[in-house]
Amino acid sequence: MFINILSSFRQDIYFKVLFQLILDMKKYVFLFLPVMLAMPACKSKKKVPEKKFVSVLSLIKIQVAHVDTSLYSIVKIVNTDSLHSDTTYIPREEFRVAAKDFLGIPDLSDNKVAKRYKEETMYDKTINRVVITYTPENPDKEDIQKQELLVTHNDATGDKVNNIIINQVISNRDSFMQKNMLWQMDKSFQVVTILQKPGKPEKMTTLKVTWNEDNDQ
Repeated sequence: MFINILSSFRQDIYFKVLFQLILDMKKYVFLFLPVMLAMPACKSKKKVPEKKFVSVLSLIKIQVAHVDTSLYSIVKIVNTDSLHSDTTYIPREEFRVAAKDFLGIPDLSDNKVAKRYKEETMYDKTINRVVITYTPENPDKEDIQKQELLVTHNDATGDKVNNIIINQVISNRDSFMQKNMLWQMDKSFQVVTILQKPGKPEKMTTLKVTWNEDNDQ
């Protein structure tokens, strides 16, 4: 309150001095008048509050860092159009590369990114989860169409993120590509890629990487 009073006092002094100058120097009246008129307009502008969103990217990075320093057996499974399946074990060094689609999502903790998205929170009784969804304000301008968290609420132990869902759409004159991504915390992730090119049949590829899926969390 004291700061507000002091600020008001300074403004009053400023306007009194300015007014006296105008009276004494009438030839500069048209120079000072626009400044006086602009002051209330500048004062009336309100700063838009920053959005405080959950950083989905940071959660993914924590998971990747954990696997990078673990002794898990990491299994990669690639299915192409449900006709061909390829299963391999991959070293820890390749895990980050396999997870590149998740690591490439925009960081919602960055206010420049957050202002392009909106948040919706709901409780889904069917799965007993709190669902936090981030979608773009202008979908046509964003590749990532959804970042979603499924959270288990617990007053005693705290909230726990169970799943992360990412939807990406890239469309141009040459092709249409959609990626539906699912990250199961501390267990596995999956990326389903649907690719459509003019004059060619649709192609679907499913990448699944597991490292701790058999253990109960």
